[in-house]
Amino acid sequence: MKKSLLPLLLAVFVMGSCSNDKDGKSENAEALIEAKGGKYSGGIFKYNESEFLKNLFPHNITDATSYRIASQVYEGLLKFSQDSLQLTNGLAESYTVDETQTIYTFKLRKGVKFHDNACFPEGKGREFTAEDVKYCFSLLCTSNPQQNQGFSMFQGILKGADAYYEASTGGKKPEFEVEGIKVIDPYTIEFTLLEPNSIFPYNLARPFTFIFAKEAYEKYGQEMRVKAVGTGPFVISSIDEGTSVNLLKNPNYYLKDEAGNQLPYLNGIAVKFLKDRKIELIEFKKGNFHMMYRLPTDFIIDIEEQSVKKTGEYGMYELQKNPEMAVHFLSFANQGKMFSNINLRKAISFGIDRKMILDKVLDGEGDAPGFWGITPVNVFPQYDAKSITGYTLNLDSANYYLKKAGFKSGADVPKIVLELNSDGGRNEAVASEVRTQLKNNLNITIETNVVTTATLIDNMIGGKSDLFRVGWIADYPSPENFLWYLYGKNVPAGPSSSSYPNMARYKNSKFDELYEKGLKAQTDADAYKYFLEAEKVAMYEAPIVVLWYDEAYRLMQPTVKNFPNNAMQYRDFTAVYLTPSKSEAK
Repeated sequence: MKKSLLPLLLAVFVMGSCSNDKDGKSENAEALIEAKGGKYSGGIFKYNESEFLKNLFPHNITDATSYRIASQVYEGLLKFSQDSLQLTNGLAESYTVDETQTIYTFKLRKGVKFHDNACFPEGKGREFTAEDVKYCFSLLCTSNPQQNQGFSMFQGILKGADAYYEASTGGKKPEFEVEGIKVIDPYTIEFTLLEPNSIFPYNLARPFTFIFAKEAYEKYGQEMRVKAVGTGPFVISSIDEGTSVNLLKNPNYYLKDEAGNQLPYLNGIAVKFLKDRKIELIEFKKGNFHMMYRLPTDFIIDIEEQSVKKTGEYGMYELQKNPEMAVHFLSFANQGKMFSNINLRKAISFGIDRKMILDKVLDGEGDAPGFWGITPVNVFPQYDAKSITGYTLNLDSANYYLKKAGFKSGADVPKIVLELNSDGGRNEAVASEVRTQLKNNLNITIETNVVTTATLIDNMIGGKSDLFRVGWIADYPSPENFLWYLYGKNVPAGPSSSSYPNMARYKNSKFDELYEKGLKAQTDADAYKYFLEAEKVAMYEAPIVVLWYDEAYRLMQPTVKNFPNNAMQYRDFTAVYLTPSKSEAK
């Protein structure tokens, strides 16, 4: 079935620069040069994000767009392999763990330099050392509501972290250091945990533990939202708020490939921010984007058929498709005036037809309807997520719990405001269907309020929304990353105090007990057992409404090489390269 696209208003890539090239690239930036081993160096990789970044400062990265961009600029001690998502070395050359499983000793790479930046004398980046790790991690253990959403990486895990955090409240400077962080020499650092913790190594690959320069933080402070100084393969060239972000190759990057070619291969990355996916598809077909992540719903069937058969206008492109470590749900404010009522939460949960949303609204662009828990059902083979009793459309149950909640009918329920971001229109379409279903099924009135991603996140963290839409994408491969959202000990006492990651402000002591046992487990099998029981406890109380588990659709130009898809949408452009198109080769 042939579809017509909307007329396109041409968008120009605006590329400012802090370098000598005002357009962010030299005349030959997009030229490709054949390198050793059949690779090509050069080129600018161009792609689109439907939502603008919120914050690139590592301790405040809470959205996927910011994470994907910051991952090219910053590095952690550990990182993930792009194909298998296995932990691998980042800024660490190696590490060991003692027999008690509580002392981790990291050997750091030598010769790694921070990006050249005005925060350094003469603008030249200095060498990275263990003192930088200590500085960043100590700052992560500091109480600062405006500049630290990531303390949970070390809370209750790293020895002395909680005491340091408490001593730093109100802007005070502790008179002691974090006990569990010890610099052995410039290239060796040691961490001591309170007890064994199954996720600690993963935490050292997450965005909150990216390493930045002390000089940058002292010079830029909260401006590090957009002024990023790391050690990664790319450097921020320019940021045009709401329009574009441009990265340039770090000429001093420390890695080379097996053939001796300097990494990264690419000269740069150009990110645009177009909200309309149909316009994005037009730009992709014109060759103005190398990748398109998520497809316009109306075109999925045509694109899938033609990419498989290698025919039609989409036959030349590579379609990458697999289940994602991502879940989409509505989150109640569980301690709020309205949704502290568990029976109202259950009534709404039983009043929504998730299969209709996936099949009709999303046109099948998803892995499965949200019939079970918060953890995606098809990405962790050893985790029996489908054993969790979730919620499906059941109007008898919905009306039963509505009356149990104290309402004669849905008409008696006060108007509910659902807050969401657009995400290229997809979230709005889903919200419209939810609103229609709850009105038709239960006579409950829902009003939607569409805001920017940054505003939505601020309102969720600040407790300003009663019902909000969440897209939760794992930043490391474990069910724990999803249950983390519901961990009660991350919830502050004050209703308006920042609550992250538990923006639902859900608290259940039994859940917390099982979750903590999972953290202390020595094997994945034991950890998964406790996590699964914890998830069953939480879902019985309906703290969220799971809508669907996501599936990754990525359309790739045939010139893009060495850029495997994965279930986490973890992107590392270090070894990605472009080849000449057929016309260029000719």
